[in-house]
Amino acid sequence: MLSARSLFQEIIDNDDSFQLFCSIAASGETQGGWENGRIAALVPESMRGLAPKISRHGADEDKHGRIFDALLKRRHLEPVPVPPETDYTLLLERHGIGLAHEKLRRDEQLSVEDIVVYLSHSRVTEQRAADQMDMLVKHFGDHPELGRAIRMICDDEDNHLAYCHEELLRLAAAGHGRTIHRVLRESALTEIKVYRDVSLAVMGHMGRLLQWPKVKSAALAAGINGMYGYERLGGWHRMVSLRMPERRGALDGPATPAPAF
Repeated sequence: MLSARSLFQEIIDNDDSFQLFCSIAASGETQGGWENGRIAALVPESMRGLAPKISRHGADEDKHGRIFDALLKRRHLEPVPVPPETDYTLLLERHGIGLAHEKLRRDEQLSVEDIVVYLSHSRVTEQRAADQMDMLVKHFGDHPELGRAIRMICDDEDNHLAYCHEELLRLAAAGHGRTIHRVLRESALTEIKVYRDVSLAVMGHMGRLLQWPKVKSAALAAGINGMYGYERLGGWHRMVSLRMPERRGALDGPATPAPAF
């Protein structure tokens, strides 16, 4: 019987598939760290109070990248190139989710609307990240090799999501509600397509590495497409709602270290 637990167990038990999984994860986290670091440096003067929180967000993402690299090193494995079709962060940017890298590379101050758009995009993508980490903690939170790493990353992702909720609610109260509503909806409907495509690509690569039979790969593809259908029909709404989080000021203060990694 196919299940998230059995599939992920199969992936982490094989060095080649584990190497690809960690390489994809590390690349995405490191890219997110760079993006947040650049945004923190370019925040408009009127919003400088947000800069430390954005910087903390970027530091957390950098830390996650180092954690996945460390998991590879523990098995004496090196990172491998990330196939472009599995690069979630790259594909989101190509579809207009996230501030363009061309803009972030320039030393020009961002606008207030840029920050509103950035936080709206982040609310959507952090929901996905939090959901994925919750699933991994549920099944592998006590795993001797991965448990501590995924629990640490999961806690950070919950902080990131809480921060997005809190800051977007503050900005909505300041008059940016219409922009936030529009960008959240557009971002969610785009993200679910990108996530489906990336999931199909990742499972395709894993299937070849693990020599899955065609019927198993077909069943997985059907499941991924079925999840996309559910999200397209209404599941995406969980990615756009806003509520005041229980964790207030989740990104106040410095990033938490990960000395074991």
